[in-house]
Amino acid sequence: MREFRANLPGYLRQVQQGRSILIAVRDNLIAEIRAPAMAPSPRIPGALKGHIQMAPDFDELSPDALAAMEGQGE
Repeated sequence: MREFRANLPGYLRQVQQGRSILIAVRDNLIAEIRAPAMAPSPRIPGALKGHIQMAPDFDELSPDALAAMEGQGE
């Protein structure tokens, strides 16, 4: 563990290159550090355009909700 902490940047570079790192404390294996199995896909702005629809009354409040927000009816 001490060696891992002292050389963390180097070990993380190795993980980026595809290696797995095993960490042991007093000869007991406690962790494995490896790159994720699947890299997250890049976000593409507008990719869902035309696939999401808002309800016609999305931005309207009911009279009860509006009164509660204005502190009426307590």
